[in-house]
Amino acid sequence: MSIQSTASLLITQILTMKNKLLLLVFFLFALPQMRGQVADSTLVETDSVEVDTIPIIIPENGIQNPMAIASFLEKLYKLDKSHTGKINIVHIGDSHIQADLITNRVRESLQEAFGNGGRGLIFPHSLARTNGSWDVRFSSNERWESYRIVSPVNGSRVGLSGIALTSKSDDFAVEINAKEESNFFNTIKIITPNNSNSFNIATAKRTITLESNVPKSITHKIKNGEALSIIADKYNVSISQLKRANGLRSDRIRAGKTLKIPTDEMQKKRVERSEFIPLPLLADNDTHFYITQEKLEKIYLLPGKNQDSYTLNGIVLENNDPGIVYHNIGVNGAKLSDYNKYPMFFEQLKALQPDLIIVALGTNESFDKMRSEDYMKQLELFMQNVRAQETGADILVATPSPSMFKRKIPNVYVADYAQKILNVATDDNYAVWDMYAQLGGLYGVSRNYRQGLMAGDRVHYSKAGYEKQGDLLTEAILGTFSNYKKTKQ
Repeated sequence: MSIQSTASLLITQILTMKNKLLLLVFFLFALPQMRGQVADSTLVETDSVEVDTIPIIIPENGIQNPMAIASFLEKLYKLDKSHTGKINIVHIGDSHIQADLITNRVRESLQEAFGNGGRGLIFPHSLARTNGSWDVRFSSNERWESYRIVSPVNGSRVGLSGIALTSKSDDFAVEINAKEESNFFNTIKIITPNNSNSFNIATAKRTITLESNVPKSITHKIKNGEALSIIADKYNVSISQLKRANGLRSDRIRAGKTLKIPTDEMQKKRVERSEFIPLPLLADNDTHFYITQEKLEKIYLLPGKNQDSYTLNGIVLENNDPGIVYHNIGVNGAKLSDYNKYPMFFEQLKALQPDLIIVALGTNESFDKMRSEDYMKQLELFMQNVRAQETGADILVATPSPSMFKRKIPNVYVADYAQKILNVATDDNYAVWDMYAQLGGLYGVSRNYRQGLMAGDRVHYSKAGYEKQGDLLTEAILGTFSNYKKTKQ
């Protein structure tokens, strides 16, 4: 559907509001003067009640300005026809992408249609003490420090995953478990600042048991009526030895306490530790990697040699099969400006060899009351930073989803962002998937909540809601691809 058609639908929807139009005009003028967390006015509360009576017009689901992703569609066409090669899709956003609910849904659907080329970018969110994808498990014997893209720039080497994971220990081991067979891999790529050779890997560990002789540990629990002399005689030690072993300054002891009994006897002590055999890594300009012909389920990340500290920016899992590799990158609370302030994020995009980059940000900007003009400047800067890497990737922008302020006030900021995104798509050479319109637009929130698609805050969506977004995006991509195939025939 064209931008003009979408605009016509929006106008039609507004015209059906009749006596609500004046209220909306008032609201649009008044909102910039409002501050977050102020009390709702009586007028706005009345509007929130009447929202359910406003008809919701949902346009046909598709990708607008599809010629902007013609290169991606051609690659998809060749993959579909030849069943050779891989296509990398990189989906970038905030908390809804970090949780991998939307992206996992799209990943599974596209891989079912075109083949599974690998799990793609993963990150040990659990070691950074935050939420992340559920289908790959990480564990470590050490505590790691993390720094996120939403924080002020302080020299931390935040890159591709939006979170830098750092350790100064030279004795850590990180276990990576792919869990599901669909995630088993033949290639693992490690992404680090400046592509430093900071890590080793091992595919297996063995347990070594060491035995040694240590002094035997004997304790005695004091009973009523016992004196130091009685206890010393029982264990054939002197009173002074007994006092010295327990740090006693007098002969007074109390029933119920425990005494250490000094002894020259020895006992065997068994100590078990894990030993890893590091494997040789290869390197290119962007990653260090390991390739094996046998699919792996588990692998270990180990410290490299001669390093003062270790920083991890991401890990990529791929297999030897042709198909789609779908990477998700998201950080809770992230905005376009957060990504824009970290150049290494864009530099490391090359490690993913992206064919299509999906940009899905805007909700957090709207709750900062960012003007649409400023939002668009950040979006344009983001795309400039992407294109400066010369990866040849096409760009698809997803408009933000509908939401409400304080569960009552329609979020007109995201409405404005969505329209501005559509208005300049052709001039700025990017495609658009209008998620905002597909979820009902300005007045779709109440309906989405009633259908169980939104959380009670009317901002976040439920698991079912995020999965529906994933289904809708898949439908839009496949529909656009179907139209593209018709032009090839």
